[in-house]
Amino acid sequence: MEKRSSEAGFWDDSQKASGLMQELEELRREIADLSRIETEIDELLEMAEIIAEESPEAKEVGEKIIGLEKEIEKLEFKILLGGEYDRNPAIMAIHSGAGGVDAQDWTEMLLRMYLRWAEKNGFKTKIIDEARGQEAGIKSVTLEVSGPYAYGYLKSEAGVHRLVRLSPFNSDNLRQTSFALAEVMPVIEEIKEVAIDPQDLRVDVYRSSGAGGQSVNTTDSAVRITHAPTGIVVTCQNERSQLQNKEQAMKILRAKLHQKYLAEQEVEKQKLRGEYTSAEWGSQIRSYVIHPYKMVKDHRTKHETTDAEGVLDGNLTEFMEAYLKNIKSNV
Repeated sequence: MEKRSSEAGFWDDSQKASGLMQELEELRREIADLSRIETEIDELLEMAEIIAEESPEAKEVGEKIIGLEKEIEKLEFKILLGGEYDRNPAIMAIHSGAGGVDAQDWTEMLLRMYLRWAEKNGFKTKIIDEARGQEAGIKSVTLEVSGPYAYGYLKSEAGVHRLVRLSPFNSDNLRQTSFALAEVMPVIEEIKEVAIDPQDLRVDVYRSSGAGGQSVNTTDSAVRITHAPTGIVVTCQNERSQLQNKEQAMKILRAKLHQKYLAEQEVEKQKLRGEYTSAEWGSQIRSYVIHPYKMVKDHRTKHETTDAEGVLDGNLTEFMEAYLKNIKSNV
């Protein structure tokens, strides 16, 4: 990769080049961390040979070993993030399902959960498109999450999320079950497998109804792109200019077309193995129960916790790690 950065024409596509340089910098940091840990282990082994077992120095060595073990666990975990696009930024779309206004409120709760997770783990987020409910909550929202391994972590969240609670929108305070669907796609600058013919695209512009400043609501800055061969429709209205919204919409379209291609390939493989089942709203990946008891359970990995409030406040990493370990063990 370092050789490529010095080749003629490398910086002709500045966006692509910048992404590759960020990936190179991340690899350099990982190598530096491994080298540092190796040096510290050698130093601790030398110290352990010359100090007494019950001395204060021995206790200090023990504490340092525990700290290094945690660092090694983090680096070992990155081995699980070895997918082709795991290092990429991610596009996430959340859609409300069955449950009316409760489902729309649940969609907004999920959005907050992922924003909090991103904030706690050093990822940057940007709302690309949002359709709010008339009474409360969100009908659908699309956001971009950027930072090393954003897609690698968030791919574990794709699927139907189920909430069970006492409805705050029901006068009888009855128990309500709500559903929301999360889509997760890697940000891809080029799609090798699918060619996008500009003749296949219909671009519509309209007046934005979202946030973004006064100019957003007074000009036709929002963009809707329809890909005729697949019927995929993407929208973006949160940028200030029509050009910026079009660029963001094309980014989402590339991601959705790539996701569709991979899904079709997987279906063909499953059919050959006799394992194919239709993916529908009924197939939940995770349940969040707030009443009559508190529990969050992942139905794929069986990982669960009673700290529902913590999970909804963004403490999701243990579920993501359990998922990645599970798919690795099933390979």
